[in-house]
Amino acid sequence: MLTDTAVIVERNLLTVKRIPTLLVSATIQPLMFVFLFAYVFGATFGGGSYREFLMAGIFTQTVVFNAAFTTVGLANDMSEGIIDRLRSLPMSRLGVIAGRVSSDMLLGVIGLGVMVACGLAIGWRVRGSALDAAIAFGVILLFALAMAWVGAVTGLAAPNVEVAQSIGFLWMFPVTFLSSAFISAQSLPGFLRPIAEWNPVTAVATACRQKFGNASPPDFPPPTGWVADHAVGYSIGCSLAILAICIPLSLILYRRSTN
Repeated sequence: MLTDTAVIVERNLLTVKRIPTLLVSATIQPLMFVFLFAYVFGATFGGGSYREFLMAGIFTQTVVFNAAFTTVGLANDMSEGIIDRLRSLPMSRLGVIAGRVSSDMLLGVIGLGVMVACGLAIGWRVRGSALDAAIAFGVILLFALAMAWVGAVTGLAAPNVEVAQSIGFLWMFPVTFLSSAFISAQSLPGFLRPIAEWNPVTAVATACRQKFGNASPPDFPPPTGWVADHAVGYSIGCSLAILAICIPLSLILYRRSTN
Protein backbone atom coordinates (compact mmCIF):
# COMPACT_ATOMS: atom_id res chain seq x y z
CA MET A 1 0.00 0.00 0.00
CA LEU A 2 2.83 2.41 0.82
CA THR A 3 4.34 1.97 -2.64
CA ASP A 4 0.97 2.65 -4.30
CA THR A 5 0.49 5.70 -2.09
CA ALA A 6 3.92 7.02 -3.09
CA VAL A 7 3.11 6.53 -6.79
CA ILE A 8 -0.10 8.54 -6.49
CA VAL A 9 1.67 11.25 -4.49
CA GLU A 10 4.34 11.56 -7.20
CA ARG A 11 1.69 11.69 -9.92
CA ASN A 12 -0.27 14.46 -8.13
CA LEU A 13 2.87 16.51 -7.38
CA LEU A 14 3.86 16.31 -11.05
CA THR A 15 0.43 17.76 -11.85
CA VAL A 16 1.15 20.67 -9.50
CA LYS A 17 4.55 21.15 -11.15
CA ARG A 18 2.91 21.36 -14.56
CA ILE A 19 0.01 23.52 -13.32
CA PRO A 20 1.63 25.81 -10.70
CA THR A 21 -1.55 27.84 -10.35
CA LEU A 22 -2.80 25.01 -8.12
CA LEU A 23 -0.13 25.96 -5.58
CA VAL A 24 -0.97 29.64 -5.95
CA SER A 25 -4.60 28.85 -5.15
CA ALA A 26 -3.52 27.09 -1.95
CA THR A 27 -1.70 30.19 -0.68
CA ILE A 28 -3.37 33.28 -2.13
CA GLN A 29 -6.82 32.66 -0.67
CA PRO A 30 -5.59 32.38 2.97
CA LEU A 31 -3.48 35.51 2.45
CA MET A 32 -6.58 37.39 1.34
CA PHE A 33 -8.39 36.34 4.52
CA VAL A 34 -5.42 37.46 6.64
CA PHE A 35 -5.41 40.97 5.20
CA LEU A 36 -9.22 41.17 5.13
CA PHE A 37 -9.66 40.28 8.80
CA ALA A 38 -6.44 41.88 10.08
CA TYR A 39 -6.81 45.28 8.43
CA VAL A 40 -10.46 45.65 7.35
CA PHE A 41 -12.21 44.17 10.39
CA GLY A 42 -9.22 44.12 12.74
CA ALA A 43 -9.24 47.87 13.42
CA THR A 44 -12.71 47.50 14.96
CA PHE A 45 -11.93 44.28 16.85
CA GLY A 46 -8.75 45.42 18.59
CA GLY A 47 -5.95 46.21 16.15
CA GLY A 48 -2.66 44.51 17.02
CA SER A 49 -4.10 42.29 19.76
CA TYR A 50 -6.75 41.04 17.34
CA ARG A 51 -4.15 40.24 14.68
CA GLU A 52 -2.36 37.98 17.19
CA PHE A 53 -5.68 36.36 18.16
CA LEU A 54 -6.59 35.98 14.48
CA MET A 55 -3.69 33.85 13.28
CA ALA A 56 -4.70 30.62 15.07
CA GLY A 57 -8.10 30.95 13.40
CA ILE A 58 -6.48 31.55 10.01
CA PHE A 59 -4.27 28.47 10.43
CA THR A 60 -7.35 26.37 11.24
CA GLN A 61 -9.39 27.86 8.41
CA THR A 62 -6.55 27.18 5.97
CA VAL A 63 -6.45 23.46 6.70
CA VAL A 64 -10.26 23.20 6.53
CA PHE A 65 -10.40 24.93 3.14
CA ASN A 66 -7.54 22.76 1.83
CA ALA A 67 -9.94 19.82 2.01
CA ALA A 68 -11.47 21.28 -1.16
CA PHE A 69 -8.36 20.25 -3.11
CA THR A 70 -8.92 16.62 -2.13
CA THR A 71 -12.62 16.86 -2.91
CA VAL A 72 -12.15 18.37 -6.36
CA GLY A 73 -9.10 16.24 -7.17
CA LEU A 74 -10.85 12.96 -6.49
CA ALA A 75 -14.05 14.06 -8.23
CA ASN A 76 -12.00 15.09 -11.25
CA ASP A 77 -10.15 11.75 -11.31
CA MET A 78 -13.49 9.96 -11.15
CA SER A 79 -15.02 11.96 -14.01
CA GLU A 80 -11.96 11.63 -16.26
CA GLY A 81 -11.75 7.86 -15.84
CA ILE A 82 -8.40 7.88 -14.05
CA ILE A 83 -9.86 5.94 -11.15
CA ASP A 84 -11.14 3.32 -13.60
CA ARG A 85 -7.62 3.03 -15.01
CA LEU A 86 -6.13 2.65 -11.54
CA ARG A 87 -8.75 0.05 -10.71
CA SER A 88 -7.53 -2.08 -13.61
CA LEU A 89 -4.07 -2.15 -12.05
CA PRO A 90 -3.02 -4.25 -9.05
CA MET A 91 -3.13 -1.26 -6.71
CA SER A 92 -4.36 -0.92 -3.14
CA ARG A 93 -7.71 0.89 -2.93
CA LEU A 94 -6.61 2.61 0.24
CA GLY A 95 -3.32 3.56 -1.43
CA VAL A 96 -5.16 5.39 -4.25
CA ILE A 97 -7.12 7.55 -1.78
CA ALA A 98 -4.24 7.92 0.69
CA GLY A 99 -2.02 9.11 -2.17
CA ARG A 100 -4.42 11.94 -2.98
CA VAL A 101 -4.76 12.84 0.71
CA SER A 102 -0.98 12.77 1.25
CA SER A 103 -0.17 14.97 -1.75
CA ASP A 104 -2.82 17.50 -0.70
CA MET A 105 -1.41 17.41 2.83
CA LEU A 106 1.98 18.46 1.40
CA LEU A 107 0.31 21.40 -0.34
CA GLY A 108 -1.40 22.21 2.95
CA VAL A 109 1.92 22.24 4.80
CA ILE A 110 3.31 24.66 2.21
CA GLY A 111 0.24 26.86 2.62
CA LEU A 112 0.58 26.72 6.41
CA GLY A 113 4.23 27.77 6.11
CA VAL A 114 3.18 30.76 4.00
CA MET A 115 0.60 31.68 6.64
CA VAL A 116 3.19 31.50 9.41
CA ALA A 117 5.47 33.85 7.46
CA CYS A 118 2.53 36.17 6.80
CA GLY A 119 1.54 36.12 10.48
CA LEU A 120 5.07 37.02 11.57
CA ALA A 121 5.02 39.89 9.06
CA ILE A 122 1.84 41.42 10.55
CA GLY A 123 2.96 41.07 14.16
CA TRP A 124 1.93 37.57 15.27
CA ARG A 125 4.38 35.96 17.68
CA VAL A 126 4.73 32.61 19.48
CA ARG A 127 4.86 33.56 23.15
CA GLY A 128 4.89 30.03 24.54
CA SER A 129 7.74 27.50 24.62
CA ALA A 130 9.10 25.68 21.57
CA LEU A 131 7.48 22.46 22.85
CA ASP A 132 4.08 24.15 23.15
CA ALA A 133 4.45 25.56 19.63
CA ALA A 134 5.30 22.08 18.32
CA ILE A 135 2.19 20.68 20.03
CA ALA A 136 0.07 23.44 18.47
CA PHE A 137 1.35 22.72 14.97
CA GLY A 138 0.89 18.99 15.61
CA VAL A 139 -2.76 19.61 16.53
CA ILE A 140 -3.25 21.63 13.33
CA LEU A 141 -1.64 19.00 11.09
CA LEU A 142 -3.67 16.17 12.65
CA PHE A 143 -6.83 18.21 12.05
CA ALA A 144 -5.65 18.91 8.48
CA LEU A 145 -5.34 15.15 7.91
CA ALA A 146 -8.86 14.61 9.25
CA MET A 147 -10.27 17.37 7.02
CA ALA A 148 -8.48 15.90 3.99
CA TRP A 149 -10.27 12.59 4.56
CA VAL A 150 -13.57 14.46 4.87
CA GLY A 151 -12.70 15.98 1.50
CA ALA A 152 -12.02 12.49 0.13
CA VAL A 153 -15.43 11.26 1.25
CA THR A 154 -17.09 14.30 -0.33
CA GLY A 155 -15.22 13.88 -3.61
CA LEU A 156 -16.06 10.18 -3.87
CA ALA A 157 -19.72 10.75 -2.99
CA ALA A 158 -20.26 13.56 -5.53
CA PRO A 159 -21.46 12.58 -9.03
CA ASN A 160 -19.27 15.18 -10.77
CA VAL A 161 -16.76 17.99 -10.15
CA GLU A 162 -19.36 20.79 -10.11
CA VAL A 163 -21.45 19.09 -7.43
CA ALA A 164 -18.29 18.26 -5.45
CA GLN A 165 -17.32 21.95 -5.36
CA SER A 166 -20.81 22.96 -4.26
CA ILE A 167 -21.00 20.34 -1.50
CA GLY A 168 -17.55 21.32 -0.26
CA PHE A 169 -18.47 24.97 0.22
CA LEU A 170 -21.80 24.01 1.79
CA TRP A 171 -20.04 22.48 4.80
CA MET A 172 -16.78 24.44 4.90
CA PHE A 173 -18.18 27.94 5.38
CA PRO A 174 -20.63 27.22 8.24
CA VAL A 175 -18.13 24.93 9.99
CA THR A 176 -15.40 27.58 9.77
CA PHE A 177 -17.35 30.75 10.51
CA LEU A 178 -19.70 29.31 13.17
CA SER A 179 -16.75 29.00 15.52
CA SER A 180 -14.24 31.10 17.43
CA ALA A 181 -11.81 31.15 14.49
CA PHE A 182 -12.34 34.91 14.07
CA ILE A 183 -14.55 35.99 16.98
CA SER A 184 -15.31 34.91 20.53
CA ALA A 185 -17.83 32.06 20.69
CA GLN A 186 -19.18 33.66 23.89
CA SER A 187 -20.43 36.63 21.85
CA LEU A 188 -22.81 34.50 19.76
CA PRO A 189 -26.52 34.54 20.64
CA GLY A 190 -28.89 31.72 21.64
CA PHE A 191 -28.39 28.21 20.26
CA LEU A 192 -25.46 29.32 18.09
CA ARG A 193 -23.17 29.67 21.11
CA PRO A 194 -23.07 25.98 22.19
CA ILE A 195 -22.74 24.91 18.55
CA ALA A 196 -19.72 27.19 18.16
CA GLU A 197 -18.23 26.14 21.52
CA TRP A 198 -18.34 22.42 20.61
CA ASN A 199 -17.25 22.96 17.01
CA PRO A 200 -13.87 21.20 16.46
CA VAL A 201 -12.67 24.32 14.61
CA THR A 202 -13.18 26.30 17.82
CA ALA A 203 -11.28 23.67 19.81
CA VAL A 204 -8.31 23.64 17.39
CA ALA A 205 -8.14 27.46 17.28
CA THR A 206 -8.42 27.68 21.09
CA ALA A 207 -5.79 24.95 21.61
CA CYS A 208 -3.37 26.79 19.30
CA ARG A 209 -3.94 30.14 21.04
CA GLN A 210 -3.28 28.51 24.40
CA LYS A 211 -0.09 26.83 23.20
CA PHE A 212 1.13 29.86 21.22
CA GLY A 213 0.44 32.09 24.23
CA ASN A 214 -1.82 34.39 22.18
CA ALA A 215 -4.31 36.17 24.43
CA SER A 216 -7.76 37.38 23.33
CA PRO A 217 -8.27 41.11 22.66
CA PRO A 218 -9.35 43.04 25.79
CA ASP A 219 -12.96 43.41 24.57
CA PHE A 220 -13.35 39.70 23.78
CA PRO A 221 -15.03 37.48 26.41
CA PRO A 222 -12.49 34.76 27.32
CA PRO A 223 -13.36 31.19 26.25
CA THR A 224 -15.04 29.21 29.01
CA GLY A 225 -16.49 25.73 29.45
CA TRP A 226 -15.28 22.14 29.19
CA VAL A 227 -14.02 22.42 25.61
CA ALA A 228 -11.97 25.53 26.41
CA ASP A 229 -10.49 23.80 29.46
CA HIS A 230 -9.58 20.66 27.45
CA ALA A 231 -9.01 22.20 24.04
CA VAL A 232 -5.94 20.13 23.09
CA GLY A 233 -7.43 16.78 24.12
CA TYR A 234 -10.80 17.57 22.55
CA SER A 235 -9.12 18.64 19.28
CA ILE A 236 -7.10 15.43 19.07
CA GLY A 237 -10.15 13.32 19.97
CA CYS A 238 -12.30 14.97 17.28
CA SER A 239 -9.59 14.50 14.63
CA LEU A 240 -9.17 10.81 15.49
CA ALA A 241 -12.94 10.27 15.50
CA ILE A 242 -13.25 11.91 12.06
CA LEU A 243 -10.45 9.69 10.73
CA ALA A 244 -12.07 6.57 12.22
CA ILE A 245 -15.31 7.38 10.36
CA CYS A 246 -14.01 8.81 7.09
CA ILE A 247 -11.27 6.30 6.19
CA PRO A 248 -13.56 3.22 6.07
CA LEU A 249 -16.39 5.32 4.58
CA SER A 250 -14.13 6.49 1.75
CA LEU A 251 -13.19 2.87 1.00
CA ILE A 252 -16.88 1.94 0.83
CA LEU A 253 -17.59 4.84 -1.54
CA TYR A 254 -14.55 3.98 -3.66
CA ARG A 255 -15.67 0.35 -3.94
CA ARG A 256 -19.24 1.41 -4.78
CA SER A 257 -18.15 3.97 -7.38
CA THR A 258 -15.99 1.46 -9.25
CA ASN A 259 -18.50 -1.39 -9.31
